[in-house]
Parts: sequence; C-alpha cells; structure tokens
Amino acid sequence: MPIEILMPALSPTMTEGKLAKWLKKEGDAIKSGDVIAEIETDKATMEMEAVDEGTLGRILVPAGTEKVSVNQPIAVLLAEGESKDAAKAAPTPPKAAPPPEMKAESVKAAPSAPPAPARPAPAPAQTASAPKPAGNRVFASPLARRIAANAGIDLAAMKGSGPQGRIVRADVDKAVSAGSAPKAGAPAAAKPAAVTDTNQPYTEVHNSLMRKTIAKRLTEAKSTVPHFYMTIDCLIDDLLKLRKDINERAGDAYKLSVNDLVIKAAALALRKVPQANSAWTDEAIRLFERVDISVAVATPEGLITPIIRDADKKSLGVISNEMKDLAARAKAKKLKLEEFQGGSFSISNLGMFGIRHFEAIINPPQSCILAVGAGEQRAIVKNGQLAVGTVMSCTLSCDHRAVDGAVGAEYMQAFQGIVQDPLRLLL
Repeated sequence: MPIEILMPALSPTMTEGKLAKWLKKEGDAIKSGDVIAEIETDKATMEMEAVDEGTLGRILVPAGTEKVSVNQPIAVLLAEGESKDAAKAAPTPPKAAPPPEMKAESVKAAPSAPPAPARPAPAPAQTASAPKPAGNRVFASPLARRIAANAGIDLAAMKGSGPQGRIVRADVDKAVSAGSAPKAGAPAAAKPAAVTDTNQPYTEVHNSLMRKTIAKRLTEAKSTVPHFYMTIDCLIDDLLKLRKDINERAGDAYKLSVNDLVIKAAALALRKVPQANSAWTDEAIRLFERVDISVAVATPEGLITPIIRDADKKSLGVISNEMKDLAARAKAKKLKLEEFQGGSFSISNLGMFGIRHFEAIINPPQSCILAVGAGEQRAIVKNGQLAVGTVMSCTLSCDHRAVDGAVGAEYMQAFQGIVQDPLRLLL
C-alpha cells in the first residue's frame, strides 16, 4: 500500500512551511535516512529525511510551494512491487496560493468599485447638461478621484450630490453600477500614477514565513512583556587595546571583533548576577544554569539569533570562530534547530552602523536583551581633568516581572566593570 510522505514539524512552533527543493525525483529509490527535500521554516532551511524505504512514486507538492501545512501529504512512496498506478490514486492536496508578484503598481481602488464595462461614448446632449465649475475645476473627494481614475470615469462630466455639487464616492459607485458613467478620453492604465498622499505608487514585497513570525513574536513581546530600560556608558580604550594585542598574536587562528568581547563580558556578568539569566512563567521565575547567549544577526529576511552555548566558559578565540560560522550559516538559512532555539540572554549590536543608542525588544521567554551602541570618542572627566575617551553606550531591556530595577542595575555595573577592566576576560 502506498505510503504518504507528510510535511514534518521541524520546530515546536511550526504550523506550515515552504517546500524549497526536492532532492529526489519521481522513480528514485529511497532508503530510510536519505535526505529527500529541503524545507524552509520561519527561521532556517532544513533537510527532510525519509523515514520509510521504497520508490518515490509521485510528488504531490512541487518545489517552491509556500504555506504547506504540517502533516499535509507532499509525496507518495511506493513499496517494493507496487506500480505507479497506485501512486496516481493518491489524493492530490489543495494547491497553495502562489505568492503575489513583486512589481510596482498604482494604488488599487476600493473593492466596491470594479472597472466599468465598455460602453459607447455618451451622446453630446448628455455631457452638455452637466454643469461645470468655473475654471474647469472639478470638485471631488480624494477617494472619489481615485476610484474614478481606476474605472476610467471622466469626473468633469458628472454631477455631484455632495455639498455645493461636490462629487463623492457614492456618486462614482452609482455611475459604475449603472454602467452610465462617462469615460475619460484615455484608459486609466495608460495614465501615470499620481504621487499624492492619497494615491502613492508602491512596490509589494512578499512576506516570507520568517518575516511573519518576527512580526508576530515582536508584537506579542512588546504588547505583553512590561519592558523597562537602563543605559550605562563604558570606557573601552583598554578593551580596544587588548583586542589589538590579541589579534596581532593570534595570526590567522581567529580575529576578534568588539562584539566577541562584548559576548564574553555579558556572559561573565551573568555569572555574577544570575537573576538576569532568567525567564518568567506564571508559576515561577526560571533561573538558567547555563549561560547561552543569543546574538542578533541581520539577514535579508529579518533578524535571527544564533546561540553561543556556555559563553562564560569559552575562550575569546572559540567565541570568535563560532560566531563567524553561525552568522554565515544564519544568512544562508542553514542553521540547525538547536543552533537558534533556546538561549537565556540576548545581545543586539548596531555599533557597526554608527548607532549611538537604541532600545531593543526582549526575545521571549528571556528576561533581558542588551543593546550595544557604537564606540565613539567623547569628552570625559578623568581624575578631575577634562579628557577624551572612547565611550560605548549599552542599554539593557528588562522584563519587569522577572528582573527588578535593582537587579538590572547590578547587572549593568558588573558588565561595565568587566568591559573597563578587560584582562578579566582572559581569566
């Protein structure tokens, strides 16, 4: 009997996926454990392995199909001795709607205003009876103008029912429904789109599964998590000097970035203030035993947070090499599930873009996220004297349910102390 191959749930929150690529074709022999397809989830492109053995008799869902629900049949596997006719008898799942074309177009009219059917031009007597305002100016609402433009209606030949003869939407809708609307001299499609507040040209960019998930999670986080923020300035001249010295000695083994040093400092500070390494639940506050740092990485489709596990226990060189590898595979959507799900504390660094200060949104169920700004030279007071120092502003976003203000302040003091005494990163 043919076996249906179902869309797998590749993460605990996955409800649908995109069938990115078939790695086997109809008629190919398949063994248990063979990679047969690539599935694009909301965070990564993951390989799908076969569970049963047989011959791929029929592909039900072609590559590139989006919004394939979990447990929906995507192919049929034939057992030994079964004919292709058995695969053809398998039901075909409903086709997913193709993504909208990404092309520039003018703003569309409201759904209630379909284009008017083609009719002969009205007789001169009909248009002559319509009063025209002085100076050939047509008084009409912006919405009525937009609908008329899309329907190819000449507003100058219409009589309005609004105040002082103003043409409103109801007048245009009535004319379109009756099929008696006077047509403009040229079809609407031939006219350039007017760039106004009410009729802006636009380009539609299809929302990927990843973008939809980001939008949903961030909206939930900002709506349900009580955020509060605290900012501290860190002098990083000694940190930059240490980074330079280490990179000169490391050669080709690794090359430290400021972000690598920040990851290590944030992890060590969590060891000093474990209450910040936590998550809120209705029953209890969970204090994580491991320090797993989620680091925000920008990709063309949005942010993803690969994780440096046990960041407090790893050397700077190991953290640097792991971070480079994770970031590269994150941008290629090749991360494994365990490499981006979990984590106990997040870091978002926009310093490389010159951003001095920002406040990041917490990544639930974590309680904190550290926003790191650019290191820049500023006037400071040192030993009672005015001096110039390299200052990096960092802002901690806290979930007030799990982290009180005093705990957040204690963490930021610990983090600042490590950054400004960077030899502690080597201990």
